[in-house]
Amino acid sequence: MNDATPSPRIARLVWRRTLRTGSSERLLAVELRDGRELDAAAADLHFLEGGAVVGTVTILADARFSDDEIAELLLRIDEDFLPGANVDGVSGEARVTFTVVVAASVANFESAPDGR
Repeated sequence: MNDATPSPRIARLVWRRTLRTGSSERLLAVELRDGRELDAAAADLHFLEGGAVVGTVTILADARFSDDEIAELLLRIDEDFLPGANVDGVSGEARVTFTVVVAASVANFESAPDGR
């Protein structure tokens, strides 16, 4: 991966932090297309001792990202959310490891307020 300017599609993604704990966070990427917001990807990031980061990036199949766009997306996550860690393994910086999954979104499920 390099430091090239991201494609217009990757540049216009809007990131929303949906969960944050002391050692992890979840981000949702929303694509702005034709005046609508479409869920495009989610990133679950886990911050390990020593500064390393392990993440799972789920690309929604309907987003239809190319392999090059996925590589740009990983670089953007690295640059925007992971200071001090680097997916390219730059000397002196902690490592970042991503697992990338392409999946179909089925639904969101939550427990009911009464516990059912």
